[in-house]
Amino acid sequence: MVKSKRQAAGTRPTMMDVAAAAGVSQATVSLVLSGSKLARLTDATRRRVMETAEQLNYKFVRRGPRTTGQATILFIADEASTDPWMSLAFEGVRDKALEFGVNALMAVSHADADLETSILSSLRDQSILGIVYGTILTRQVGLPAAFGAHRTVLVNCYDEQGALPAVLPADLLAGRVATEHLIGLGRRRIGMINGQQGLDNPRDRLRGYKQALTSHDLAFDAALVKPGNWEPSSGYAMTMELMAQDNPPDAIFCANDLMAMGCFEALKQLGRKIPEDVAVVGFDDREIARFLHPPLTTMVLPQYEMGQTAAELLLDSAGGLTTGPNRIKVECELIQRGSTLGAKQLAGVAEPAE
Repeated sequence: MVKSKRQAAGTRPTMMDVAAAAGVSQATVSLVLSGSKLARLTDATRRRVMETAEQLNYKFVRRGPRTTGQATILFIADEASTDPWMSLAFEGVRDKALEFGVNALMAVSHADADLETSILSSLRDQSILGIVYGTILTRQVGLPAAFGAHRTVLVNCYDEQGALPAVLPADLLAGRVATEHLIGLGRRRIGMINGQQGLDNPRDRLRGYKQALTSHDLAFDAALVKPGNWEPSSGYAMTMELMAQDNPPDAIFCANDLMAMGCFEALKQLGRKIPEDVAVVGFDDREIARFLHPPLTTMVLPQYEMGQTAAELLLDSAGGLTTGPNRIKVECELIQRGSTLGAKQLAGVAEPAE
């Protein structure tokens, strides 16, 4: 039976003990034990947390903020109009906050430090429980000094010193899962159209792609990796380059759904069938992904769940649960659709999706 040091000393176990014994974050423990169905956690993770809590005899009590009057979480995003990601993250923050009777407000700063300071100054007469700061691209941030007066959690970004808790997508794992999905379908020459160079997401998704190849004894071929710019035009152009090779790919992993759209157009123009000739996986799970022909298999960008987790961290802190700064990675779920049907499915024989 698992015992924590606290138990051995006769002290009641804490959520920190459960997290340490289960090998997960405290936010994950809170999400599992609170019965959240929206967090994208694997069944194995949920089961491990539940079993560990039972073994430690940990009793979970949902707690809201102790300090009365602190009734608002402020969400500051650097952008909100170019993509839906920060709006989805805010919805996650808002929905989790409402479970505890806490309000949530959103402001857009365009990454302007003076504007961010002004936003905080304009709200100094209001009771702010804490701040969630989010960025549309995963990147390093440096926040103005005014944030030092508030509990702050970062979403889709991180600070250089690691002084603030940060909630990020598990891009490396997602790149590996997407590539292994294609390998599991029998594809052996897998191309990748990556995102804009110099950003965190494409770097980690490429690392995951390479890890998957290595794990399955497939040689990495640099000629199969092409740089894109997140737009359909680059997906189209890079697919044309990939398919012009003497030994073209039989599958293509696109680092976002928009480039996958361009990839679809190029393959159709070349007379290649999807997925019979070339299987395609995207990333983001934009709404349009399900309406492509065939519908696009893709990885979910879990912004909603990231927002929920950030709110959980603020609520835990306000409720007296102190946690050290850390970086929490939220898993990206694979949604299999028609662009990666397996051989048996193509032949009309049902086989389970991976």
